[in-house]
Amino acid sequence: MPTIFSHAIFASAIGGAFRAGHSQRLPARFWILTALCAILPDFDVIGFAFRVEYGSILGHRGISHSILFSLLTGAVVSLIFFSGFQIPKWKMGLYFAAITFTHPLLDMFTDGGLGVALLAPFSSERFFFPWRPVEVSPIGAGFFSERGLTVIASEALWIILPSILIVIASSLFRRISLRDSR
Repeated sequence: MPTIFSHAIFASAIGGAFRAGHSQRLPARFWILTALCAILPDFDVIGFAFRVEYGSILGHRGISHSILFSLLTGAVVSLIFFSGFQIPKWKMGLYFAAITFTHPLLDMFTDGGLGVALLAPFSSERFFFPWRPVEVSPIGAGFFSERGLTVIASEALWIILPSILIVIASSLFRRISLRDSR
């Protein structure tokens, strides 16, 4: 898995692109929930403490990494945190579903683990992309090692750099849109 930091950075870049399409300023809760939804699927590592098998549907990269989980998360976040918000609830729901779904998609680019249960609970099959350039991050204290530095370098190239490019592109889009609307 990429680190939770990279998941949050990538999601925030997508949030910047989402913001570029809207005229109003987005509140702090939007940005906090963007980062939280991006890392939420990895809360499944708690299962290790309860001896949940990695390959189980409740294990790491199981149901919490599924399309269904992302859709439900988007709906719940939209209903609870964005009632009466200027942007329609359905749009916020789709945004937060997409942000949550960036997590399993990024995990599918990693070079380790068992894959991602995108179709859970309907299928226990695990998926990876054919091209997997991102070094898988060690879980726990193993992150603070030479291996952790290799992961950070890999994420800088394959996740952070594209995130920066998304931010630049969305900023340019927003500036052009604002200039053309005057």
